[in-house]
Amino acid sequence: MKAAVVGASGYLGAELVRLLSSHADLEVVAAQAETSAGVALGELFPGLSGPDKSLVLTATEPAALAGCDVVFVAVPAGRSQAIVPRLLDVVPLVVDLGADFRLRDPAAYERWYGFVHEAPELLDLAVYGLPELSRAALVGARLIAAPGCYVTAAALALEPFVSADLVEARGLIVDAASGTSGAGRTASAETHHATVNENFVAYGLAGHRHTPEMEQVIGAEVLFTPHLAPMTRGILATCYGRATRELSTEALLETLARRYAGEAFVEVVAYPPSTHEVYASNMAKLTARADPRTGHVIVLAAIDNLTKGGAGQAIQAANIALGLDETAGLPRVAVTP
Repeated sequence: MKAAVVGASGYLGAELVRLLSSHADLEVVAAQAETSAGVALGELFPGLSGPDKSLVLTATEPAALAGCDVVFVAVPAGRSQAIVPRLLDVVPLVVDLGADFRLRDPAAYERWYGFVHEAPELLDLAVYGLPELSRAALVGARLIAAPGCYVTAAALALEPFVSADLVEARGLIVDAASGTSGAGRTASAETHHATVNENFVAYGLAGHRHTPEMEQVIGAEVLFTPHLAPMTRGILATCYGRATRELSTEALLETLARRYAGEAFVEVVAYPPSTHEVYASNMAKLTARADPRTGHVIVLAAIDNLTKGGAGQAIQAANIALGLDETAGLPRVAVTP
């Protein structure tokens, strides 16, 4: 099958090309990027020069992608809403890695993202692309809204306990740290090496725009605080909820193990997982603890923000929608050391 990537000059776009280069059933035949049109992808990202030496970036033009079986759109929030409707006219499946089709309420975009949605009629068509929580709905989907990276970690950690009524559906707390690649390829003072190195900082306090997406997927009220960590890739989310009854750590781990039994890309572990052990893989590692003293449940999730939190998950969802092997092209083993 033929695949294309719109926004291939960014980190998520490059990760899509990297993963698709080893996909048995999908071949990248086109890559578009407005600001880098005319540049060979291997020149922009020398690490991709092997599998895609001849792939040259072209200007963003949805009509030029007619004939593709799937198009992945990896552009900043607010931009894909103008691209996706035109793509749906010419290709059978569009996977949007941005935020433009994740939220159900069009008014939420103006409040949380600062723009008026231009294609609200497509919000009901979009299927949320977190396979472990919405696999059945992905089969045969035409438009997939790939989740945010922070949301992926938080939802995988907390949703099983909310849906089982083991934690209260309000006052959930998500403290999560991400590597600098989560901010994208465009440089800024906040992501400059001299700023990030030997530093750890919180941002987006009491109003980060991923909050409504978390609440929509988890089904509960969430207080979310993101942090920027001095690393390139990875997310570690530490999540808290007040238990609805007396619970043991063993019972919590069993709940996670039952929920994710048979899942290729979720592993429940007894120890606190780290970002390094999921580096460049499509794996999510989870653990949980009960704290009888305070009556809280603690859940930890470690993922790679560009893979399971981004490009890898988008491919996983596309595999399901296209009737392919869900694991095709996706690594379960991390880069070590």
